[in-house]
Amino acid sequence: MMDMWFDIIEGSKTLLELDDARIKIIGKNGELSKEFANLGKLPNAEKKAFATKLNSQKAEITTALNNKKILLEDEKLKQDLLDDSIDVTLFSKYKQAGSLHPIMETMDYIIEYFASLNFDVKYGPLAEDDFHNFEALNLSKHHPARDMQDTFYFKDSHLLRTHTSPVQIRTMLKESFPIKMISPGAVFRRDLDLTHTPMFHQVEALVVDKKDVVSFANLKDILTDFLKYTFGDIDVRFRSSFFPFTEPSAEVDISCIFCEAKGCRVCSHTGWLEVLGSGVVDDSVFKAVGYTDCSGYAFGLGVERFAMLLYKIPDLRLMYEGDLRLLRQFR
Repeated sequence: MMDMWFDIIEGSKTLLELDDARIKIIGKNGELSKEFANLGKLPNAEKKAFATKLNSQKAEITTALNNKKILLEDEKLKQDLLDDSIDVTLFSKYKQAGSLHPIMETMDYIIEYFASLNFDVKYGPLAEDDFHNFEALNLSKHHPARDMQDTFYFKDSHLLRTHTSPVQIRTMLKESFPIKMISPGAVFRRDLDLTHTPMFHQVEALVVDKKDVVSFANLKDILTDFLKYTFGDIDVRFRSSFFPFTEPSAEVDISCIFCEAKGCRVCSHTGWLEVLGSGVVDDSVFKAVGYTDCSGYAFGLGVERFAMLLYKIPDLRLMYEGDLRLLRQFR
C-alpha cells in the first residue's frame, strides 16, 4: 500500500494534483486515516505497535508530500517567469516618450537664453546663514523687509535660503569684477496659495563692472529683449518699486498675453502682468563684499510664474501634484 501511495505522490504533475493526493491518502477521510479507525478493533496488546507503524507511515507520506510540493513550486515559478518574460529587443509602437516637467523646461529655457549672452551659471547651497541670505543684501537684523521673506529657520541660526541672491554674494566674495552671472535654483518660503508654494524656483542675475560702465539703461535693454523673446509681441514697462539690495528698483510688467492688454480676470482688468523685479545694485551690497569703484544691476524672476504664463496653467499647485493628466500635455 505504501508503494502505491508514493507512486501517486510522485505521479502528481501539478500542485492541484498533489493536494488531491494528500486528501486521498492522509485527509480526514483518506486511506491512511481509515487505517487509524481500525485501532479500536485490535486487541490492546497489538494497538501500540499498530499505531507506531501508522504514525511512521504518516510521517513518511508527509515528508514525501512536502518534498514533492517544493519541486512543483520551483517548476511553477520557472514556468511563470518564462511566461511573463519580455523580449526587450522587440519594437513596440505603443512606447511612450517622457518629457521634462514644465518647471524644469522653463528653467532650462531661461538658462539657455542668458548662457547665450555669456552669463556664467552659478549654484550655491540650499541651507544658508544669516549673513549671506540677509545682512550682506542690506537686510539688517530688524529690517522690516525680512517679514516679506517668511523664512524657514533651523535651530543653529541657519535657514533655508529665501532667494538665490546669496549665490551672488558668495560669488562676489570669491571673485573680482567684472561679473556677469545668473543663479538658478530652488528657494523656500512659508507660503501656500494659488500662486505660491513653500518651495519654488528662481533665476536671479547679477552684472558688475567698473564705475559707470553698467547702468539702468543696460538693465532695461536686456530685460526688454528677454521678455519679448519669451512672450512674443508684447509691451514692457518698468514701475518704480523697493528692494533693499537695489536702488533705484523697478517691477517689470508685460502687457497681458491672455487678453492682449484689453483687460481680463488674469490681469485684474489692468492689461498688465507683473513678471519680475530688478534694479541697480545698492552701494551697501558692494560694501558688504569689499567692492569699490564699481556699478551693477540685478534682477530676479520666479520660474513657476513664467511656466504658468507660458503654458497657461491657472493654479501653481497643479504643477506639484504629479497629475499625469496635466503632465502628459507637455510630452
